[in-house]
Amino acid sequence: MRHAPHLDGIDPFAATVRRLTDPDPVRAALRAAGPLVQVDAPAGGRAWIVTEDALAREVLIHPRIAKDPAFAPPGWDRHTAGLEQTAAEQPSLTTLDGPGHTALRRAHAPLLNARRIRAQSGRIHTIARRLLTALGAGRTTADLMAGFTTRYPLTVLLDLLGIPLDRVDRAAEGCRQMFGTEPGTQGRAIAALAELAAAGLDRDGRGLAAELRDRVPAHTTRSQLQYHLFGLIFAGQLTTDAALGVLIARVLATGLHRAPADRADLDALIRDTLRQHPPAPFTLWRFTTTETELAGMRLPARAPVLVDIQGISTDPARSPGPDLVFGAGPHFCVGAQLAHLELRAVASVLRTDFPDARLTVPFTELRLAGIGGLQGSRLTALPVALHG
Repeated sequence: MRHAPHLDGIDPFAATVRRLTDPDPVRAALRAAGPLVQVDAPAGGRAWIVTEDALAREVLIHPRIAKDPAFAPPGWDRHTAGLEQTAAEQPSLTTLDGPGHTALRRAHAPLLNARRIRAQSGRIHTIARRLLTALGAGRTTADLMAGFTTRYPLTVLLDLLGIPLDRVDRAAEGCRQMFGTEPGTQGRAIAALAELAAAGLDRDGRGLAAELRDRVPAHTTRSQLQYHLFGLIFAGQLTTDAALGVLIARVLATGLHRAPADRADLDALIRDTLRQHPPAPFTLWRFTTTETELAGMRLPARAPVLVDIQGISTDPARSPGPDLVFGAGPHFCVGAQLAHLELRAVASVLRTDFPDARLTVPFTELRLAGIGGLQGSRLTALPVALHG
């Protein structure tokens, strides 16, 4: 039985800064090493990264590879690894597998399916228009990464959940603190966002938070429900923020917002942007529950496994077909439809309301920064003159 090769000389979890137009050297190095590659994990020991599409899809549905952090290697520090609590401590869509996950997903999915999200299109376009108009008022240039890409998805989410919009700033601060390095910062941020989410639970069914309350399994505690809402808020903001900055930059650089309306063009650009710059470069951690064979290589029990979403999506040799931007299998992102609509709404509003908008720096000078770990990269700044 072969062993997976070890990637030497490149740290796939390191913080980075590079120009938007520069290729990511980590993706190419991982692909060149093989379909299954060993790397040094941030929390210690070895981890295995999947770099090939078919093997990734096998991993994402494998019955002996679980999301539950209870299967993490012994001694892993939860904060260093970026792990949630175990499924027993805090059941969630991202820690449960099997029937427990199925029941919880059944509660969430109808709230965010294509039909329900399409019905919100007008409201989401209005939010994009209102926020961009406010940013452009009285300003020559606005940095959309500072004043828009975080607030916009949070405003959409709070509006849909039925949480008062005067709490958007608090939600943005909570999301920012999720990346804090001081001990206890993440725990405090989770508690603050979960408490904020509770404001949507008692509004006589006027929002998706109250609707989720009435759909979750009967044994769900209020604390668990608030954590589910925290997950929707934090993951929903994270999913849209980074891709949104790159999408706006590409729309303005190509002049697509000045072209005749063609939804197909916008959708193609959105798909390509998500493929080139997915919300997360890797999946969340998964762990083998027993000794497991993958691609003719044996992994020990409790081996940490990642799928290189960005590397697979940008592989020039990859066959056309469905991508892995939002995952695959039972853990496919429940908010994928919402993310697509949020991106499309902004591109559409730029076309209808801001046809003279332009970047105030060359496209080639825009930079992507990643904080490392499993987190994706976002533009360091996006200076735009919204009125030309």
